[in-house]
Amino acid sequence: MNEAARRSAEPPGCAPLAAALAARTSYGRLLALLASRSRDIAAAEDALAEALATALAVWPARGVPDNPDAWLLTAARRNIGRARARGATAARESETMQMLQDERDAAGPLPFGDDRLKLLFVCTHPAIAADVQAPLMLQTVLGLDAARIAASFLVSPAAMGQKLVRAKRRIRDAGIAFQVPDAAQLPARLAAVLQAIYAAFGNGWDDLKTRDGLTSEAIWLARLLCELQPEQPEAIGLLALMLHCEARRPARRDAAGAFVPLSAQDPQRWDAAMLHEAEALLRFAACFGTPGRFQLEAAIQSLHAERVLTGADHGTALLALHDLLLRIAPSAGAAVARAAVLAETDPAAALDALAALTDRCADYQPWWATRAHVLRRLGDGDGARVAARAAADRTGDAAVRHYLLATLQD
Repeated sequence: MNEAARRSAEPPGCAPLAAALAARTSYGRLLALLASRSRDIAAAEDALAEALATALAVWPARGVPDNPDAWLLTAARRNIGRARARGATAARESETMQMLQDERDAAGPLPFGDDRLKLLFVCTHPAIAADVQAPLMLQTVLGLDAARIAASFLVSPAAMGQKLVRAKRRIRDAGIAFQVPDAAQLPARLAAVLQAIYAAFGNGWDDLKTRDGLTSEAIWLARLLCELQPEQPEAIGLLALMLHCEARRPARRDAAGAFVPLSAQDPQRWDAAMLHEAEALLRFAACFGTPGRFQLEAAIQSLHAERVLTGADHGTALLALHDLLLRIAPSAGAAVARAAVLAETDPAAALDALAALTDRCADYQPWWATRAHVLRRLGDGDGARVAARAAADRTGDAAVRHYLLATLQD
């Protein structure tokens, strides 16, 4: 089929869908390539946004290029050049034709390599404030907006947006090198990278529309880190944790799309090969004898899976793991998860534990869902219904919302 025939055969709406797909799956890789040359993340973001807008205007008329990523990269690089030249532009039509020619010339594989990994470590430079390193990675490498990032870190979108702008300006003004740190620097800067990768996985896990792309991207980056640092048990633990969760993903919805809690899932729908890999990674990480946050969370997920598979009671072991996790890496999420486990044997103590977190968790959906569960165990039906409704109001997942609202009838 010749080029004209191929493009005429494209279904209506193909171009906008192709642009959206490129933005969702390649944004971080393209931005990493652009920023590694310009060393100006904000300028690279603007150039890439303009390239995507141009694609939406040009592709419907001329057809989707054979290599959309290469087309976008070429267009964005030209946008950066024009911004620097301040006014040196050619006619729009000739620019478009040149971009199409560049796309044909660059039809081979793009040199993505570990550019995203480099950009991740750029964001962990000591010149960047520690509390903005992981959020900066989420925005620049994985394309999340400030509102979604703010929700992950329990701060306001406005405050998060200001932090991100200042961090990108700092990278530009300080001329921070775009490279993976040497071996001696890596361990100290690894924690923030792991946190960002896991936050990206969590965002994808909670968002049905983007889950496949974000969770796959996070797992890919974790694998790359394990290759780069094969003796870092926390990187191995993170990969094990995400594989444990991802292996169960097919069972989280039934045939009708309804949410299925872990306790009610069909293990036959789990990915056995992925679970086996997760367990092997977890055992390997344990050999180092230095337990950390992600190893502990992976071990917790492993026990939860074993309970479903065997029916064994691992409540005591789970509580011990949660206690250790809270000592090593205290967080609101870890405290709420511990309360959920504690509720199985002592719901009154679990309710007290949740009460101590009230100020920190007013808008934290898992806190409300756990509170509903605990109150139900204590026989407080009215309180449980209030908490379940609050939890339902704080989730964007329609299936989870329906599941929580259904408990109001209990």
